[in-house]
Amino acid sequence: MTIVLMLVGLGLLLVGANYLTEGSSAIAKRFGISEFVIGLTIVAIGTSAPEFVVSLISTFNGSTDVAIGNILGSNLFNALMILGITALIRPIRIEHNTLSRDIPFGLLAAVVLAICGLDMWLNGNAGIISRSEGLLMLCFFVVFMVYSFITAKRDEPTETAPTIEAPTKQHPIWLELIMIVGGLAGLIYGGDLFLEYAVIFARDMGMSEAVIAVTLMAGGTSMPELITCVIAASKNKGQMALGNVIGSNISNVFLILGTCATVSPLQLGNILPIDLIILVVASLIIAVTAFTFRRNELDRAEGTIFVLLYIAYIVYLLMR
Repeated sequence: MTIVLMLVGLGLLLVGANYLTEGSSAIAKRFGISEFVIGLTIVAIGTSAPEFVVSLISTFNGSTDVAIGNILGSNLFNALMILGITALIRPIRIEHNTLSRDIPFGLLAAVVLAICGLDMWLNGNAGIISRSEGLLMLCFFVVFMVYSFITAKRDEPTETAPTIEAPTKQHPIWLELIMIVGGLAGLIYGGDLFLEYAVIFARDMGMSEAVIAVTLMAGGTSMPELITCVIAASKNKGQMALGNVIGSNISNVFLILGTCATVSPLQLGNILPIDLIILVVASLIIAVTAFTFRRNELDRAEGTIFVLLYIAYIVYLLMR
């Protein structure tokens, strides 16, 4: 019954994120907001909404290591498993903007998180991400958004930014508002239900809450990114999938963890320094493969390596 209720909560999270994104996008288009702005803000943040809700609820409940573990695990799942599966379906072409902007910012997000989490080695703190560090992360997110808008506008004549497709039929505005409200309700209630029974499941299995956050919670809340990327790859839009993954990872650290740490300082608990270092290595691997081997492309061989690395990490985590 615990597993059933946990899956119900996960389902509400995914459905809520979908309706919130669809309703918000429709409202934005109704008021003439460009598709690029919608894609960069509403869609990108919408796919990270499950992580946001679960991490924020965890922070309010005092389980701050669950909040960090959820983001850490989600970013590893995104970088290794989702990109790996996407590349296995179809090799991913890496465009100039991704090389010059998204990949460096993604690596920066992992490094900033590692530095904030490892400050116990630097100044003797007990592995805490403080409010000041949370505010710093939010500043980085603002810088990323502003820089993305500037570079996208500059390159608009020659490059097409990832967008969402316009709905074939416009809904009445009252229905769009209901979708937004209902999506938010599904996110909040589903996130609370999923978190509550995931913690019960972890305790029943003798696992720490942080470990299940890195594995089960992270995989569950990353389903929107996985579904989006698989569909994009099947339609030969691998660049969109890559941008979605890296953009989600940046939002997870700078926006979500930044917000959570600003609300309440986050203690790492059972999240070890090696976990943060592995996230930096995973982000570094993406950058290295983008510039080596088949330059400007993630091929099936590299996708296989990504998937195997993620499986190896999960095995190590469970054995630990």
